[in-house]
Amino acid sequence: MVDTSDMLVFWAVVIARFLIPLTIPRYPLPGVLACLILDGIDQTIFQLFTNLPLEGYQSYDKSLDIYYLTITYLSTLRNWSNLYAFKLDRFLFYYRLVGVAIFEFTQLRSMLLVFPNTFEYFFIFYEAIRLKWDPEVLTKSKLITAAALIWVFIKIPQEYWIHVAQLDTTDWIRANPSNAFILIAYAIFLLGMAWWLVRDLPPMRPGLEISADPFQPASEKLPGKKTKINFPVIDSSERFFNNALVEKILLVSLLGIIFAQVLPDVRSSNFQLAIGTAIIIIINTALSHWLARRGTHWKSIIREFIVMSLVNLGIVLAFDFLLPRYNGSINLFNTLFFILLLTLNITLYDRYRVLHARNTNNNNNNNSNNNNCLLYTSDAADE
Repeated sequence: MVDTSDMLVFWAVVIARFLIPLTIPRYPLPGVLACLILDGIDQTIFQLFTNLPLEGYQSYDKSLDIYYLTITYLSTLRNWSNLYAFKLDRFLFYYRLVGVAIFEFTQLRSMLLVFPNTFEYFFIFYEAIRLKWDPEVLTKSKLITAAALIWVFIKIPQEYWIHVAQLDTTDWIRANPSNAFILIAYAIFLLGMAWWLVRDLPPMRPGLEISADPFQPASEKLPGKKTKINFPVIDSSERFFNNALVEKILLVSLLGIIFAQVLPDVRSSNFQLAIGTAIIIIINTALSHWLARRGTHWKSIIREFIVMSLVNLGIVLAFDFLLPRYNGSINLFNTLFFILLLTLNITLYDRYRVLHARNTNNNNNNNSNNNNCLLYTSDAADE
């Protein structure tokens, strides 16, 4: 019989792995570093403080890794003002996601070397810069250089060490303690590389920008003294089938395919999973558009998540009821686990995409104003 204290430790770790990633949108750097640390020590905690078998946890561990990386990507929609950095990070995220999917299909560890997780460390680089500088100081060339250096000097060696050579650093040092000096020398090299990247940036601003800017609803003056608060909502006039819907289907389908490979007792094919995921996303998006046209908007992201979770729960229960009639079935627990993560990702994506669009428009307007000022100055000089 499983000891109660073992289960308390187990669920404390699992709940922490669910909740800590939710801090990333508001506290990007501390949040992602906490996720990295917890991901690295969770199984050590189980080994030290419990007698639980960990075979089944491996699958959920991989799913939770992808979960927190997805939250990390979605936080860039909310927070990143440097649009080129956002586009580059988005590419790195999907590149890694495709690589993980290929690995789960083929079990070729070399795929994780070809598709390294540069995304995560590039995110850390950007947020580390934001601590002391405005991220707008990062030019395209500097961003590309940073991504390339992270790719070549950090992630490829790390991916090879962990996934291809399958070496353990602790065992390597224990076998020859002088190997620790190699790690120290390499760490000094990486610090020098970081200094080289930031050496020509403008002077640092005082203090530390640890938290992202809090969400500020847009305000609109109405006749009289009233002010209308505009929360980030889906534009009811935008096309239903648009790039956002395509990205949501792509994102969640990739997540679903990866989860299907790592979670036990998944009985659907990848094609069936992708179709089912697309149906759920389309239903969710249609519901959001229908509510937007009726003037109903989500003022609370928690309320939106709860309502959408109930909607998706109803869809899952309907599938669970109907499929046995057609010689089909689903693993209800795994499906509910996946649907919970899916709903959270859809909710965050919808909310943060609107903020990203607002930031993009603001940047475009600022650039337009700056160009107008330059033109005006030039005309005045000519006169």
